[in-house]
Amino acid sequence: MGHDGDVIAELTTDHREVDELFEQLDNAMPGSERRKQLVDSLTIELVRHSVAEEQYLYPAVREHLDGGDAIADREIADHARVENLLKELEGRDAGDADFDRLVRELRTEVTAHVDDEEDSLYPLLRKGVHPYVLESLGEKVREAKKTAPTRPHPSAPSSPAVSKILAPGLGLADRARDYVTGRGQ
Repeated sequence: MGHDGDVIAELTTDHREVDELFEQLDNAMPGSERRKQLVDSLTIELVRHSVAEEQYLYPAVREHLDGGDAIADREIADHARVENLLKELEGRDAGDADFDRLVRELRTEVTAHVDDEEDSLYPLLRKGVHPYVLESLGEKVREAKKTAPTRPHPSAPSSPAVSKILAPGLGLADRARDYVTGRGQ
């Protein structure tokens, strides 16, 4: 799947990439360095995806959908739970006692969130938002992911305006740290 098209196509592509990373994780040897590398890749993808959604998708949900505030608030709460799990995983080795439990919890949270978006939110967006707006949001999400952080920052504000200011700086610092440590390569 390529990264193009409207916001729904873009985010669905991200979801399939996350599914693939979870599948690879299932097939990796327990306690192996490969499992840690896969969790790092998963973290990078999930953080970038979440930041982009919080900056562009959820404000559009609030603006265009009936009950959009409640929907967006629920989705952001899902992100907070995932980000906290990612933060717990960040400092652990694949052989740590809680590593596999945290990965299972992460997968449960992510799968529920993805299912909710794809089964409930995306059909509402298709029905209630003009295709031009969805296309424009797709481009904005792609651009946001290029500068988004690659590590969890659960204490960072999730408001779209603040995130648009802070995320590029956090992203630059994260990518520099990733480069120095070889993470995600």
